[in-house]
Amino acid sequence: MATAALPLPQSSLWSRHLTMLALLWAALLLLFHRDVIDIVRIWWDSSTYSHCLLLVPIIGWLVHQCREEVARLEPVGWWPGLLWTTGGALLWLLGELGGIALFRHAGLIVMLQGAVAATLGEQVTRGLLFPLFYMFFLVPFGEELVPPMQTITAKLSMIFLGWHGIPAHIEGVFITTPNGYFEVAEACSGVKFLVAMVAYSVLVANICFKSWTRRIIFLVVALIVPIIANGIRAYGTIAIAEKTGIEFAASFDHIVYGWLFFGAVMLLVMAIGWRFFDRKVQDAMIDPAKIAPTRFGKMAVIPAALIALAVPAGAWGWAANSGAFEDNLPKTMAAPVVKGWTVIPADGGHRWRPRFDGADRYYFWRYRKDDGGQEVDLAIAAFAGQREGKELVGFGQGALDAENKWAWSENLGALEGARLQQYAAPGPVLRAVASWYRLGGETTASQSRVKLLTLQTRLTAQDPRAAAILISAERHAGDVPPEQLIADFLAAGPGIEVLAEKAVGK
Repeated sequence: MATAALPLPQSSLWSRHLTMLALLWAALLLLFHRDVIDIVRIWWDSSTYSHCLLLVPIIGWLVHQCREEVARLEPVGWWPGLLWTTGGALLWLLGELGGIALFRHAGLIVMLQGAVAATLGEQVTRGLLFPLFYMFFLVPFGEELVPPMQTITAKLSMIFLGWHGIPAHIEGVFITTPNGYFEVAEACSGVKFLVAMVAYSVLVANICFKSWTRRIIFLVVALIVPIIANGIRAYGTIAIAEKTGIEFAASFDHIVYGWLFFGAVMLLVMAIGWRFFDRKVQDAMIDPAKIAPTRFGKMAVIPAALIALAVPAGAWGWAANSGAFEDNLPKTMAAPVVKGWTVIPADGGHRWRPRFDGADRYYFWRYRKDDGGQEVDLAIAAFAGQREGKELVGFGQGALDAENKWAWSENLGALEGARLQQYAAPGPVLRAVASWYRLGGETTASQSRVKLLTLQTRLTAQDPRAAAILISAERHAGDVPPEQLIADFLAAGPGIEVLAEKAVGK
């Protein structure tokens, strides 16, 4: 005689689904432990992302705030959550094969979100939608905003200095006044406060507002205020230096420019938005009655399917990056012959060397023009293949080596398809650098294009050899502009493609 299965009590049902979710999260975090360690290390080591250490308990608090309403919903297995997880696994795989840490980290977060959707169901997922969305702020992002934020801060400072009547001259992110020479450095760009403010303002917008119009206006204000405030801070430092001296201004800036400054900006933003808050303290964060029941879902297939999706992605990515590349590059490369230019010892001026950690071959030559005496540097970095810690483009790689006290100044536009930028060193010493990359039979100046080409060569098993070519010249008053020197050098030489092919042995 068959007996019908009795429905589980709500508490037992929740217990079973939460246990399954905990096991799946543990499996994903263990499988992708390298990325977990990498994310936490970035939080701990970089002041730009130190606020992320607070986001984990904040997300837990957000879930706790709506626990009573969510508990009234019925958890079920929901197979469309597998599509969510699949998207995360594919994003992670693209990041692993293309050497894009942002994609790997975001992919892991999406997989964790997908596990919630698959094991708890559509209703519960909708009830937890904001905490799940807020998990994206755990991903370290925003470093690419540093150069534009440096430029904006420098230009705002010039505006305020002009209003104050302090004469000043700007060269990229460097400002010269009668009493000093100032750099809007990366640490002064305001990016770390902007990134933290975005996370904070999104949290406030959700907790304190019901109206989407008010939320959007608050977010816009919360983005504009810290940018302007950072410009005022930079201006204030320069203005104080004009009155009291650079040493006092620097010590004052170090005291003000920290979480004290960020706290003041937060209070200002909250003061602006306070009177417009339209969510009362006692208001529930969600309304379970407005969340429709789940229409389809099966529990039994969810755990196996999630692991079946995640494990191959992890194994494929690990295999692609763990194999050793055959070092089939030429053992050495002679200095290229450039008509009208002579190779000289590179021992004069402020030391500049591009940084390419992990390069299999690295070459550096200095040339002097026969009929003018101006000098140009040529650097070539060649890779037999790329993997983690051995990448053509990446953080700290390229024309700028901070250890040699060079700092980005401004973008100079394009030159013969190159990425042309100006850098400055104490003195000041100004230098223009043109950068090219050669990979997969294509020459490009775009670092994002390099990542796509890297992904393409790995997915299609193409030749992984790659090279970076950089040509640089210092800027001296009265001399030929460095952009013109680089153009003259290119016209007299063998060409970027030929240089790259010789470096990798094609």
